[in-house]
Amino acid sequence: MAIETKNSNTLIVIIGPTAVGKTTLAIEIARLLNTEIISADSRQFYRELNIGVASPSQLELSQATHHFIGNLSITETYNVSKYETEALKCLDTIFTNHNKAILVGGSGLYIDAVCKGIDDLPDPEDELRMEIKELFTNNGIDALRAQLKILDPEYYNQVDLANPKRMMRALEVCLTTGKTYSSLRVNQQKPRHFNIVKIGIHRQREKLYEIINQRVDLMVENGLLEEAKGLFPFKDLNSLNTVGYKELFAYFDGEYTLEEAITKIKVNSRRYAKRQMTWFRKDENINWFDAEDKDLIFSFVAKKS
Repeated sequence: MAIETKNSNTLIVIIGPTAVGKTTLAIEIARLLNTEIISADSRQFYRELNIGVASPSQLELSQATHHFIGNLSITETYNVSKYETEALKCLDTIFTNHNKAILVGGSGLYIDAVCKGIDDLPDPEDELRMEIKELFTNNGIDALRAQLKILDPEYYNQVDLANPKRMMRALEVCLTTGKTYSSLRVNQQKPRHFNIVKIGIHRQREKLYEIINQRVDLMVENGLLEEAKGLFPFKDLNSLNTVGYKELFAYFDGEYTLEEAITKIKVNSRRYAKRQMTWFRKDENINWFDAEDKDLIFSFVAKKS
């Protein structure tokens, strides 16, 4: 089901779990429609991250104009609110020359920011933000969970308790406002002056997991270990709290053998894919297709064009 407006401009959103084939499909549709691609993969924003986040190759980038690929440094502060503003501005520019645009990625929060908008929540004072970061650094993720359970038990029961970034953000809002984070998340659709058509692609679970395992092996062959080694001095940055890097950082610290680290990358990548699908299945506006059904997908896009 598409979200319709009176505007003839249409954003085609390509959604799915990691390794399912979103990049290739987005490029094929962009070429079909002669338009441009906006990435909603929050880790592909960082120019220092390449192999470990499966950034599009130079050949792929040459086949269609991409935005928000390698546009930031890992040392820069960035958030989903800034992304919403910048992505909408980018869309305005694209729509001056095309009546279709592509948004592609697996970061559900960033996709929602473009399609629905996010709540305007206050930023904390720098001192408070540092205190919360130090709480996590010195006492670990359990300390975040314990404090969040006290300050906002409703959000505690909803949030991914393995995601420190989201818990820290909730604590920032709770401590800044004196209100619960959950009470301030109104989740109201913001107006968008373009149509939205969402295409979800999936694969049979065992096949997807096989592809994920093979992709991790290929990343290692292509130099993931060397890439992670160069990033090791920056391991405490939030931008590097990412599957594929944090496991190798633990290997460099002597916590795992290399074989154990690679196995954990595969396991954590599969878990991430499962969490992505859990998020996306809540969205009734997504039109789902098997990743192999390219003809059906292209026919659907043509009808929406």
